[in-house]
Amino acid sequence: MTWPAGYDRRVLAEVDSTMAEATRMAPTLAGPVWVCALRQTAARGRRGRAWISPEGNFAATLALPVTEAPGTVALRSFVAALALFDAVVALTGRADGLSLKWPNDVLLNGGKLAGILLEGGGRVLSIGVGVNLTAAPAPAQVEPGAVHPVALLSETGARVTPEEMLDALAAAYAEWEARFVTYGFAPVRAAWLQRAARLGQTVTARAGGTETVGTFETVDERGQLVLKTAKGRVAIPAADVFF
Repeated sequence: MTWPAGYDRRVLAEVDSTMAEATRMAPTLAGPVWVCALRQTAARGRRGRAWISPEGNFAATLALPVTEAPGTVALRSFVAALALFDAVVALTGRADGLSLKWPNDVLLNGGKLAGILLEGGGRVLSIGVGVNLTAAPAPAQVEPGAVHPVALLSETGARVTPEEMLDALAAAYAEWEARFVTYGFAPVRAAWLQRAARLGQTVTARAGGTETVGTFETVDERGQLVLKTAKGRVAIPAADVFF
């Protein structure tokens, strides 16, 4: 698989976290760089939660220079999700059972295969990606009520190395990034909705102690989750979604 032009890469045997490494690189960053680690000692997920990643799984962060307003920059979570979807298809030869969970997870056969984390301030966005290639965390290691984790190997029989995932993901991301920069969020949004999990079904969104239950209608032009509830349509900018 051809490595995309304009993107650099660093593959590390061990690091505290690829997100932390991307942050350290940010002040001197000249262009986009993928940082991949074969082992992380202090990985983290959304809202500061620990990210459990058994050896052999994929952990990487794209450090990406950005110039847009924060609301536009944040839409790259959808860009990354589509790229990850396409990378898995490219590596396994199948899209069966794959779907995207708002705001930033990839599901396989109903279980969580991968997660995406965006962090940034100023001119550099860090897009962290974790994929259960060979093993999934035990159910007791994830938040109660969350989607159960699954691994690519056990679900599909495909044995993929972190380096192979990096090559496929970098190539797919470069394509979706080019579409996003050229045409805006509209084509990204349309493609994401075609792959959305539980569209048209009842879901629960929890944020800041507030719980909203409704029918998942769409994702709007700002990337917000739109639910049809008993009190009308509600647009939610950030939340954890439960099925």
